[in-house]
Amino acid sequence: MKDIEVKIGQKFPLTIKRLGINGEGIGYYKRKITFVPDALPGEVVLTQVTKVNPRYLEGKVLKIRERAPERVTPPCPVFFLCGGCQLQHMDYAAQLKFKQQIIIDSLEKYAGHVQADKVKPTIGMAKPFRYRSKNQFPVEKSGRKIRAGLYKEQSNTLIDLDECIVQDKRTMTTTQAVKAIMSELNIDVAKNVNKEDGVRYIMTRVAEETGDIQVILVSTTSELKKLDLLTERIMRLPHVTSFGLNINHERDLLTGEETIILDGEQTLHEKIGETHYDVTTVSAFPINVSQTHVLYDEIVKAANLRGTEHVADLFCGAGGLAMKLAPHAREVRGTDLKEQEIINATYSAAANRIDNCLFEIGEPADKLEEWINDGFYPDVITINPDRSGLTAEEISVLNEIKPKRLVYVSRNPSALAKDLAHLTKAFDVEAIQPVDMFPQTVQVEAVITLVRKRKLSKSIVSDTASRYNR
Repeated sequence: MKDIEVKIGQKFPLTIKRLGINGEGIGYYKRKITFVPDALPGEVVLTQVTKVNPRYLEGKVLKIRERAPERVTPPCPVFFLCGGCQLQHMDYAAQLKFKQQIIIDSLEKYAGHVQADKVKPTIGMAKPFRYRSKNQFPVEKSGRKIRAGLYKEQSNTLIDLDECIVQDKRTMTTTQAVKAIMSELNIDVAKNVNKEDGVRYIMTRVAEETGDIQVILVSTTSELKKLDLLTERIMRLPHVTSFGLNINHERDLLTGEETIILDGEQTLHEKIGETHYDVTTVSAFPINVSQTHVLYDEIVKAANLRGTEHVADLFCGAGGLAMKLAPHAREVRGTDLKEQEIINATYSAAANRIDNCLFEIGEPADKLEEWINDGFYPDVITINPDRSGLTAEEISVLNEIKPKRLVYVSRNPSALAKDLAHLTKAFDVEAIQPVDMFPQTVQVEAVITLVRKRKLSKSIVSDTASRYNR
């Protein structure tokens, strides 16, 4: 196809066909794919070109000529500026369908042999706002005033947020008070052009079970000026039971390894279902507590345990899922790369009197092989990798071990589909259940149930027999 001539600033009407993985509208101008944020499928929009690439165009909406029935007025006044949410302009029922479709589209692109009807409708929330129990807002300084919030999409421009409607109201109220105290005391901020050291983030978490609040300032230094007075003032705020500093010198990391609790409790007490947790500052504890209960129930259902199984939980984090599975299994073993998570998981299991859980630090694939060589052969394996998905080695080990059931908890449809293209050499996909953990955003989690194939390829059988002497 001959390339078309398009210039930045050019305007044209565009019919939006579908949404992309980032929530942007997708249409075709003279057969060239065009991405337009904030446009919805079925709409005709007057588009102005903002970027020209040999393979695609990017544009912005100047006017909506034909409006989609799914379009709603975003309840957040800075939705079209802030990069935190992407779907507030879309009816919630339509958001759930979109998230189901994202998974289907990813399967078609990377794992076409997996049937689309395996993907069930997305499980949503009855109240799709105010679900985040934790925030971590970057800070900057204007004169003496402390500003904190989220960055404008695809920019370094900070939007100072007084309110965020996906955050628990209590975290926002506390964050506003912390900003005021820091402004009054003229606390140094790392982003201030005249200061190398100072605060980089305000992190606030509320425990839904107790209402207690922990405030952590992520700082490049532990020697902030007026730190004693700052501590005293923050600890006087309503419901604040813990205050501390997280020391982080790395600009590309949100938190560092060292946390100093300056006053109050070391942890927050939280509960998911009947399991109690003591949440530490940097623990990868879920921020949508009520929907995590739903997610865990789906995982338990997918595992289909009868009380006699050995279960391996890879990427176990603070052990929440392993402890949820424990009452239904003979033994559960969890592993994670982060030592602090294993410490938290071990402590929580003991505190909940769960005696059939073992947690060990290590590379998931290596630890799995070690357990098998020690005689612990898992009937069921649960995996919860990060957004990049599984490594080639991890996929190879899972295909060779071939447990009866494999439950994959996905955070990224594209990575999931790429992994399934290889995992389906040894497993059949029984079901894919999307769960909306982050309403108003394009993020979608899913619980994938895989069962061991009745007939495996000869190469997999041969490799497994030689490797594990079974």
